Amino acid sequence: MTVAIAGAAECDLGKTGLDVLTLQSQAVIRALTDAGLTLSDVDGLATNNIGRFPVIQLAEYLGLRPRWCDSTFVGGSAFEMYVARAAQAIDAGQCSTVVISYASNQRSARSRTLTAAGDEYESPYRPLYPASYYAMVAQRYLHTYGLDRRHLAQVAVSARERAQRNPKAWTYGAGPLTVEEVLAAPLVSSPLGVLDCCLVTDGGGAVVLTSLERARDLPRPPAVVLGCGEMLDHTSMATAKDLLRTGAVESGRTALRAAGLTPADIDVIQLYDAFTISVPLGLEQLGFAAPGEGLSVTTPMNTGGGGLAYCHPGQFGVLLLVEAVRQLRETSAETALVHGTGGIFSSHATVILGVDR
Repeated sequence: MTVAIAGAAECDLGKTGLDVLTLQSQAVIRALTDAGLTLSDVDGLATNNIGRFPVIQLAEYLGLRPRWCDSTFVGGSAFEMYVARAAQAIDAGQCSTVVISYASNQRSARSRTLTAAGDEYESPYRPLYPASYYAMVAQRYLHTYGLDRRHLAQVAVSARERAQRNPKAWTYGAGPLTVEEVLAAPLVSSPLGVLDCCLVTDGGGAVVLTSLERARDLPRPPAVVLGCGEMLDHTSMATAKDLLRTGAVESGRTALRAAGLTPADIDVIQLYDAFTISVPLGLEQLGFAAPGEGLSVTTPMNTGGGGLAYCHPGQFGVLLLVEAVRQLRETSAETALVHGTGGIFSSHATVILGVDR
């Protein structure tokens, strides 16, 4: 591929009191400013979560008439999928500059709820969606590999530690978290407690894609799109063939193969951490560790604090991309793997980014 991310930025985060379109426009304008571009340069747009026709509403709000658009909705992995679609469109000459954006005001609007799933075979048992489903995977994982809640709690402890270095994180300044505090927090769905679950915040972000040739003439170092992969799996737990094998296996392999890399070549990982179980299982499925050994991975990961400690505005995928770009620009990292997950390990998309060599 010959496409790069030229700009990346967050909108306001936390509890903003702002509506979704205002937050979206913040993200878009900030990302374009970061790229040294303006709205007049944009001819492609991808987003979701705004009413019935999200990309049309955002385009009109911003005064855009894009030649290419995408509003695929598969949960938090959609934004990694947008990268693949945008890169293909730019390579094909359908458009030249694509903005991928997302925002939610779920904390201010108090719109996030834990509801029962709609599946006719599962809903009679009143599972919390999605917490009970991730809890089921966690229970199976701990049982299979002879681990307990203390092992998962370490994921939350590590996320909080990283967030203390990120002034934009919701938990910044809250101080360190201990395993005992994670275990003592109220249970949501066994074995997952409150601190095993992602935050509920406002927020979002945007990234700007254009050709690598053009990106080289813009102010900020480009993050080159090296490879992409995706896979859809199940929609309900009743149809999951194996709780400990997800579509990340295939999406990761496809993306790494396209990039000509292996997990050992990746310098930093941005992994969707909706729940603590998402981290070890995701790392194993992506090839960074053997089954049951995901907690031992030492590659830098979720460097801003992740969904557990930085922010989580309903869908986190675009903010994984923003943080990956930041790491490639501001640290010695030369390669980044970004992995988004949607639903209950239902959709998976992986993007490999690298510095311009």
